Amino acid sequence: MTEYRALQQLPDPAGYKAGDVLVLVGELFGRGYANGLVDEARRTGMTVIGTTVGRRDNGGALRPLNDEELAEAEALLGGSIINIPLEAGFDMESVDGAPSVAEQLKKARPDDFATVSFIEGSVEKACAAGTARFRSHLAQLQAELLKRIPADANIHLAHSMAGGIPRARVFMPLLNRIFKGTGDKYLASELFWDSPLGHLCNTSFNEVTADTFRYLIEGTAELRERSASTGTRVSYSAYGYHGTEVLVNGKYRWQSYTPYVQGFAKMRLEEIASEAASKGIRATIYNCPEIQTNSSALFLGVEISLYPLLSAIRLEAGEQIAVPLENRCQAMLKEGETIAGLLERADRYLSSPILAQIVDFSTWPQHNSREQAELMLAASAELMEMHKDQKQLVCAELSRIVFLATGWLILNNSWNQDSPVLWLNHDIIGRLLADQRGAGIV
Repeated sequence: MTEYRALQQLPDPAGYKAGDVLVLVGELFGRGYANGLVDEARRTGMTVIGTTVGRRDNGGALRPLNDEELAEAEALLGGSIINIPLEAGFDMESVDGAPSVAEQLKKARPDDFATVSFIEGSVEKACAAGTARFRSHLAQLQAELLKRIPADANIHLAHSMAGGIPRARVFMPLLNRIFKGTGDKYLASELFWDSPLGHLCNTSFNEVTADTFRYLIEGTAELRERSASTGTRVSYSAYGYHGTEVLVNGKYRWQSYTPYVQGFAKMRLEEIASEAASKGIRATIYNCPEIQTNSSALFLGVEISLYPLLSAIRLEAGEQIAVPLENRCQAMLKEGETIAGLLERADRYLSSPILAQIVDFSTWPQHNSREQAELMLAASAELMEMHKDQKQLVCAELSRIVFLATGWLILNNSWNQDSPVLWLNHDIIGRLLADQRGAGIV
């Protein structure tokens, strides 16, 4: 099991300079964790090079971005993109003329999730084919990076690939029941996870979320060899999730969103970083606080642990930083609702005995229970209902602070990485905001 280690002190400023390079391995879509890293790299004067997952044409074939798509992606990134499709996973792979996994699931019904079957050996063959394709494209990426990046440049490669839900309609109704279902619509995550479709998800999550980090490290060995000869640095980071510490009843306490079935792949990601670090490779998984994004919208209730960030900022950064932020958040609430009431409701959920019975670091990730799911979803709904406008949410404002702060922490810590796995909790974010180096984040 990974040792729990939280970043307690702000890292010294990194030695990155103009001409050094951030390579984002994984395409930006919307706003999320990776945007904070990109913003910080650009502020530091680094060159930002992006990648793309590519697109699928009408026939299902993977292709690079066309001119319009490339221009749009580069505008969002604020840097150039190497147009080699780095789509991870295997659900669309057809091997030896057999239908792909996605094709085999076209007629599957949600009620049949426990009895779905696949052509014998097809999942394993598809996975091997997807891995081979990804590694081949990584080799092309490395060749391009060796041409584009000067030999005297320091390089940070940031892995931002996650997810891996196979592209088949059968999954969304099931996942909605797992993450959002109550009453008759509730589905136990463990029941799903132990089914054929759950096993498929587990394989796919591991391949997309975790194993791509191993492929990246192995596939950029020439960059590290060149760096060793020139005295520069090559480092790696990836985004983990393994719970986070938040203020509960006035004390920092580790907690986690439940059920987080992707957590098994996130733990595998930590193991890969630990293996790399044991070989002298600078690689760290940063377990970041929960945020609310378009991609996290499926996990209704994950945003509840964001609200106590307001309390952490007041505690760590003081009133001068906290009050203007609290005033902005108060303006988002309905008449009669208060930030104090919002925090009290979040605290009541996070300190619930029901949650305490389930959430345990040593046995993480936990599966859901009907009682826990209904408690969480009710709390989430009540907190959302306190807002004037469901498009102007306190947790969106707090999410922005999290991804900007974690971007600063990751980039600066990457210069002198001393642990393969680190937790970035609410306390260190508050301390950054109290420091002049955190100016502009709030």
